[in-house]
Amino acid sequence: MRIATALLFALLGLALTGGGLWLVALGGSWFYAALGLGLFVCAVLVALRNPMARLLYAALLAGTLAWALWEVGLDWWPLGARGGLVVLLGVWLLTPWALGAPRRWDGNRLALAAILVACLGVAGVALLRDPHAIEGRLQADASGATPPTGDVPAGEWREYGRTLAGQRYTPLAQVTPENVGEMEVAWTYRTGDIRGPEDVAETTYQVTPLKIGSLLYLCTPHHVAIALDAETGEERWRFNSKDGLDPHRQHQTCRGVSYYRDARVVETDLADSPTCTARVFLPTSDARLIALDALTGETCAGFGDNGTVNLWANMPNQKSGFYYSTSPPTVTNNLVIIGGSVNDNYAVESPSGVIRAYDAMTGELIWAWDSGNPDRTTPLGPDETYTANSPNSWSVFSADPSLGLVYIPLGNATPDQLGMNRSPAVERFSSSVVALDIASGAVRWVFQTVHHDLWDMDVPAQPVLVDLATDAGTIPALVQATKQGDIYVLDRRSGDPILPVRGIPAPGGAIEGDWTAPTQPVSALSFSPAPLREADMWGASLLDQLVCRIKFRQLRYEGRYTPPSLEGTLVYPGNFGTFNWGSVAVDPVRQVMFGMPTYLAFTSQLVPSDQIDADEQVNAGEAGLNVNAGGEYGVRMGPFVSPLGLPCQAPPWGYVAGADLRTGKKVWMHKNGTIRDAGPVPLPPIPMGVPGIGGPMLTASGVAFLAASIDDYIRAYDVATGAQLWELRLPAGGQATPMSYEAGGRQFVVQVAGGHGSIGTKAGDYIIAYTLPQR
Repeated sequence: MRIATALLFALLGLALTGGGLWLVALGGSWFYAALGLGLFVCAVLVALRNPMARLLYAALLAGTLAWALWEVGLDWWPLGARGGLVVLLGVWLLTPWALGAPRRWDGNRLALAAILVACLGVAGVALLRDPHAIEGRLQADASGATPPTGDVPAGEWREYGRTLAGQRYTPLAQVTPENVGEMEVAWTYRTGDIRGPEDVAETTYQVTPLKIGSLLYLCTPHHVAIALDAETGEERWRFNSKDGLDPHRQHQTCRGVSYYRDARVVETDLADSPTCTARVFLPTSDARLIALDALTGETCAGFGDNGTVNLWANMPNQKSGFYYSTSPPTVTNNLVIIGGSVNDNYAVESPSGVIRAYDAMTGELIWAWDSGNPDRTTPLGPDETYTANSPNSWSVFSADPSLGLVYIPLGNATPDQLGMNRSPAVERFSSSVVALDIASGAVRWVFQTVHHDLWDMDVPAQPVLVDLATDAGTIPALVQATKQGDIYVLDRRSGDPILPVRGIPAPGGAIEGDWTAPTQPVSALSFSPAPLREADMWGASLLDQLVCRIKFRQLRYEGRYTPPSLEGTLVYPGNFGTFNWGSVAVDPVRQVMFGMPTYLAFTSQLVPSDQIDADEQVNAGEAGLNVNAGGEYGVRMGPFVSPLGLPCQAPPWGYVAGADLRTGKKVWMHKNGTIRDAGPVPLPPIPMGVPGIGGPMLTASGVAFLAASIDDYIRAYDVATGAQLWELRLPAGGQATPMSYEAGGRQFVVQVAGGHGSIGTKAGDYIIAYTLPQR
C-alpha cells in the first residue's frame, strides 16, 4: 500500500506541476505548481517510510485551505473543488497503511489530524451558508396600480402569455401559497409525438396551450394541432400538418397556436355559427401558416390557398429547412402577424427576417415589414423578394390594440458573429425591440439592446406590457428581458426608458475588416453577472479545475462583449442567455416580476473557411461548428465545460428571482433546481442551482409556477419571498411555460413535459393538468 500511495502522490504531483507551470506561463495562479512540487516531495518521503511525509502534507493541506479561503471565501462548492481531493488523500495518509510506519500518534500525525479537522470545520460552516442568495420580500401593496382589464375571461388563457400583454399572469386565486402543497395530477394526456433518432438535435417541446371555452388548444414539436377537453383532458380533434423531417432545420419545435374569433359574427354559441367563425392558426416547420376550424380541426378553405398561406412567398434564398416559424403568430385587429426563424450561421445567403400581417379571415397579405428595407411595408410584386439575411423574429410578439402597436423582439442578422457587410438598416434594427403600427406595419419606434451585435444576443423574449404606477402617474410600460440579463423598462408609447439606461465602454479588437461598438447599453435593472475571473473556474477536482483555468487563460476574455476571435473567445453570459424565450412573468397588480436567470459561459471561435475540416460534423445545431457557407469564416461554439463535461464556472448556474418594477430593485434571488437529472444516471437531488430554459407563470394569489430547470420537476414558489412551496416529479423535461385556467369551478395548472434536445433533458409527449383535491 505504501508504494501505491507514493505512486499516486507522485503522479498527482507531476500532473499538477506540469499543468501548474503551464498556467503560470499563461499568467495564472502559481498555486497548482507549488502544490504539485510539494506532493512529489511527499511521495518520496512516503516511499522512504519517512513520517515527515505527514507533517509536509499537513503544511500542504493548510496552505490549500488558506489559498481556497482567500480565493472564494466560505462558498461550499468552490471550496469543495479545491479541497475535496486533497482532504481525502490526507485522510488516507493518516491511516497506518498509507505509510507502513509504526501506528503510534506522533506529532506529525497529530498535526495532519488537526488540519483535517480544521478543513472539515470550515466545510461545515460553508455548507450552512449561501453567499449567492439575496433575501428580501416583494411588496404586496397594490395601491396606485391599475388592475388588469381586457376581454379575456378570468378562467381562460387566450394568448401565449394569456393576453396580448404577455404577462403570464392569471387573475385566478383558488390556488394559494397556503394550499398549493396539496396540488395533485388531475389528468395526463400523451400526444404520441416523441423526439426520434432522425430528428435534429434541437427537437424540443416548448408549447404553452390555450384555453378558450371548454377546450385546450396546443401543438406538438412536429406540428400536430390538438384540441382537448379542458376538464378531463380527453381529445376532441387532431390535425397533422405533415411537415416531415428535414436535417437542415436548426430547430424542431412548436411553442403554440393562436386563436381568432370573427368579432363581426354575433356572439352566439359557436356550434350555431358558420364554419371557421372561430379558428386556430398553426405555423409549421416547412414554412406554412394553416387556419383550422376551432371546433372541428378541419382546414378553413377560405383562408389563403385552401386553408394555407405559403410563407416562402417572395422569400430570397429558398433553401429547405432554412426558414420556419417556431412561435405562435399574434392575432389582433383582424390580422395574423407572424415572423420566422432563420438558421443561424448556416449560410451567408439566407432567407429574410420579414414580419408579415395577413387578413385573419382571407389570408390576404396586408403588409410586410422587412428590417432590411424598413420604409416599405406594402406587399411585394410576384418577382420581388425581401432582403436576404435581415434580422428575424423567432420569438413571441405582444400587442396593445388601444395604442395600435405590435411589439417585435428582433434577433441578429446571420452570420451572427460577423458584422462586416451589414447595411445601415440592419445595424439599426439588429437585436432590438421594435414597435410597429398594427394597421400599416410602419415603424413607430425602435430600442436597441446591443449595438453591432457579434455575439448572437438576439432579443429572445416576448415583451411584457404592464401599466406602471409611478410618482408621475400611470405609465404604459414594456418590460423587455434580454440574453445579457438586462431588464429594460420602457414607455411603450415611445420606447423611452422608464428605468435609467446608461452606456458602458465595451472591449475593442474585432478581426480585420470588422469593428466593435465603443459602448453598449446597460439597464438599471439587470441580472447580468459579474465578469468571470480565473478564481471562478470550477471542476469536480483540482485536476479538471486546473484544465478549466488553463482554458480560461487561453481564451480571449475582457468581460462582456469581448469580440469573436480566431484564438477563441469566452462569451458570458453565453448563447443560451440569462433570459431566453421563456421571458419573465409580471404581476400587474403588485407591479413585480418573477424570472429565472441562468448563467452559463460559452466559447466562440472563428474558423477560416479554408481551414474547415471536411470530416467534422457541421451545422448540427447551435453548439458545434456552423460553416457560414459562402463566407470567409465559420464559427465553432459550445458551452465552456471541463474534460468531465461539467461547467468550467462555479455554481450556482440557475436561480429564481423577484424584482420590483416600480423601483427597479432586485428584492430576492435564490438558487433553483437540483442535479438529479444532470448526469447519465440518477444523481442525488442536491440543490446546486442548475440552468434551465423556459418560462414562469404567476397567479393573483401570489404563487409562481416554473418547470424549466434541467431536473424534471414542476415547482411552485411564494412570489413575495421566492420560497419554494411545492414540487412534483415530471416524466420528462419541463422546458415549456405553464398556464392556468378554470373548468368545472376548479383552477387547473397545465405543464407540458417533452424535453429539450440541446440541453439533454428526457424526451416525452406529456400534457399534465394539476389541481387541488375535490372536497
